[in-house]
Amino acid sequence: LAQGPGPCTSLGAARPALRAPVMAHTLAPYLDAIRSTLQASLCLQSYPSQVVERQSRPEIEFQDTPAVLLRPLIIARDENERCLIESSINSVRISIKVRQSDDTERMLCRKYARFITQRAEQFVILRRKPVEGFDISFLITNTHLEEMIKDKIIDFIIDFMKDVDKEIKDLKIALNTRLRAAATAYMSQFAK
Repeated sequence: LAQGPGPCTSLGAARPALRAPVMAHTLAPYLDAIRSTLQASLCLQSYPSQVVERQSRPEIEFQDTPAVLLRPLIIARDENERCLIESSINSVRISIKVRQSDDTERMLCRKYARFITQRAEQFVILRRKPVEGFDISFLITNTHLEEMIKDKIIDFIIDFMKDVDKEIKDLKIALNTRLRAAATAYMSQFAK
């Protein structure tokens, strides 16, 4: 543990002075909770299958041995935005539900998730099909951690979560701008 003043004293003194936007203020603890949970969950090791000889497969996907599965953990920012982290001895599945406040955002999120999952080969840890009730899922195995740096994987997932939310908001603004321009051009025909 770090030495010095505890987290309560340093946060308590700084809280009145901070005047950050509500979005950034509420997003930071949510992402920090996910980051610390992933740090703890990504302590994976090789585990041969108890069902199929000479094979090692992700236990979280097949669930052959219930003894090596941990209890799933849901970290929620609100009822519309949450993250499910399912851990086992040799794999972790992270599922993300992106905030979708209206039909436009639902459509954009669905199209964006479809675009990303079609390119799952380029994202080594991305699953082609998300877990039911979530938009995007990642699967990290012990072999991924042997080939890649754990902190970089966690940073990628956190940055991905930030970017997906930002991308959908930017796409919605661009779509509304184009719709407004098209409606103005169409209505200008009748104004003459």
